[in-house]
Amino acid sequence: MKRRLESLDVLRGADLFFLMAVGPVVRRFIKTVDCEWLNKCYWLFDHAEWQGFTPWDIIMPLFVFMTGITIPFALSRMREERNYGSALWRIVRRVAVLWVFGMICQGGLFDKSPETVYLYSNTLQAIAVAYAVSALLFLFTKLRTQIVVAVVLLLGYWAAMEFVSVDGFGGGDYSPEKNLAEWVDCQVLGRFRDGAKVVDGVVVFRANYHYTWVLSSLTFVVTGLLGMFAGVIAKSKMAEQRKLWWFAGSGVAMVALGLVWSIWHPIIKTIWTSSMTLFSGGVCFLLLWLCYYLIDYKGYRRGLTLFKVYGMNSIAAYMMPKFVKVRAVLAALLAFLPFIMGDAWAGLVISVATVVVQYYLLYYMYKREIFLKV
Repeated sequence: MKRRLESLDVLRGADLFFLMAVGPVVRRFIKTVDCEWLNKCYWLFDHAEWQGFTPWDIIMPLFVFMTGITIPFALSRMREERNYGSALWRIVRRVAVLWVFGMICQGGLFDKSPETVYLYSNTLQAIAVAYAVSALLFLFTKLRTQIVVAVVLLLGYWAAMEFVSVDGFGGGDYSPEKNLAEWVDCQVLGRFRDGAKVVDGVVVFRANYHYTWVLSSLTFVVTGLLGMFAGVIAKSKMAEQRKLWWFAGSGVAMVALGLVWSIWHPIIKTIWTSSMTLFSGGVCFLLLWLCYYLIDYKGYRRGLTLFKVYGMNSIAAYMMPKFVKVRAVLAALLAFLPFIMGDAWAGLVISVATVVVQYYLLYYMYKREIFLKV
């Protein structure tokens, strides 16, 4: 019988809780209060402007990493039984659903105009790419090959960014406007890049948008592979204490390597540099170590329902704001609030109420064991 990794449910739920509840409410609270010492804390709940890494920057890498963890648990039996047809169908189906959901969330798929449709612009699509490659490697290659692939992809991304120069882009330039990953996205995605539009027959890209996806797919895959390696450790029959040592040791080593490498190859989450991949992967290992130690090793269970509600229905939680317009309904019902407390405080109250309602919708699904799977 396949053992469920409870620490993964809690870690995934915590990641979603901070993304969907804590971050939006705290950011709005800080802006509403407009207090000097609170304003100085805002960076904790926002992405780094370019180089560097904030606590908020771990959210997306952690999602990709946790997707990799699930691979050994989901596909080991199929690999052992050489049931490749079922495994491949599962991979194709999951990638397709994630890709379409990503286009719904951020790719303009439901917009009235086809001119606002973007192909590759969302976390779910990065997860899909990382999952597809990692799962195929898990099915058809050995662990040593998988490690070699991860190293080659890390070094390949770094080498491309350092030594390839095209049309004034790249060649070691890590600025937002002139790095190689920016050029690749513009050339490959063109009009279908997030925010791009055609004006008088010319593609115009959105100003100040520098997230990259195409070349960065190399390092998305590495993050997925790192999660898969963690999943192999978690599923193995080695002693629990040894697993914890592997999680902690791997985490510390990767954080250190990422920081050292960042001296020459900066940590930039927006373009998913190799140093950022190592650094964030190390942080993910350490977070997994903490959850695994407390929950799966020590058996701590109290007070975790909040995170399980989010974590065991992660796709439903992530997609809910797109399909269930809770905030819009509450804004209409509470339209009198701005006249009582002003726009800023009314907006904060509606944000808190939105989080509460969304949670109880997920809690209803959790209690009735309604889980959306892909």
